[in-house]
Amino acid sequence: MRARRFAISALVLAAALALPPAPALALGRLFPADNIWNTSVRGLPVHARSTAYVDSIGAGEGLHPDFGSGLWEGRAIGFPWNEVGAGQAKVNISFYYPGESDPGPYPIPPGAAIEGGSDRHLLLVDHSTNQLYEVYDAQHNADGSWSAGSGAVWDLGSNALRPAGWTSADAAGLPLLPGLVRYEEVAAGYIGHALRFTVPDTSPDWVWPARHQASDSGDSSLPPMGQRFRLKSGFDTAGFAAPVRVILEALKEYGMMVADNGGPWYISGAPDSRWNDDVLVNQLRQVPGSAFEAVDVSSLMINPDSAQARQP
Repeated sequence: MRARRFAISALVLAAALALPPAPALALGRLFPADNIWNTSVRGLPVHARSTAYVDSIGAGEGLHPDFGSGLWEGRAIGFPWNEVGAGQAKVNISFYYPGESDPGPYPIPPGAAIEGGSDRHLLLVDHSTNQLYEVYDAQHNADGSWSAGSGAVWDLGSNALRPAGWTSADAAGLPLLPGLVRYEEVAAGYIGHALRFTVPDTSPDWVWPARHQASDSGDSSLPPMGQRFRLKSGFDTAGFAAPVRVILEALKEYGMMVADNGGPWYISGAPDSRWNDDVLVNQLRQVPGSAFEAVDVSSLMINPDSAQARQP
């Protein structure tokens, strides 16, 4: 599961929030208010291995949006997601990691939007049951059947985690959707949750709330899956465009979690035609890795098998 790099079109418009409206699916808060995704880490202590972790990712590497507008290799840039309702027929999926997958069936609509690149994530929200379905490497076969690498079903009203050692549709065994930058949040001026991001290499460990690792390295200077990072409180966001400033302030308040191996400091988001790729890429790259610090969230854990967090 590797993050992809994409080319930026020279034809994007200059104003990040002034593009014509595009149809957008609206989500409220995902998971309970006291879920770790929705919990502030602003006042938590710096992790003892923060410097080593930041250096391993790249202290001089800039932040990068792994989402945008337009297409890259024929697919939308980022993680698209699909809304379904009570009438949506469900289908069986043949998984090649069945032992760590929820068997389903899954409510996949005709023409469902799937992430581009090799990972082919498929995200589905069923509002009638308040469930999130996520699939890795979703393949719709010529005979009409579906196959995939792994799949997970999440109750959006619950703080339950995957069994320890299980993957999900993401390498860390976490849900994808709650960690995405979504246009409607940025346009509203506030992101109220942690973000998902990737790093080039991880240690063969995971820390709460992650449940799974994806590494063949024994290097303890590498961050584990689930490690939380935040933008340092003293980093000045005043000179950035409004949408970028919203993202940066969220990174100060809620931070971001290591969820996969991929590009350094690549933050994940949902595609939208209203994103201004030039603004996102050119301004976020001005935020170096050295502006971040690893956070020790262990004081928030109530139960290692639950994402419920003690509120600071």
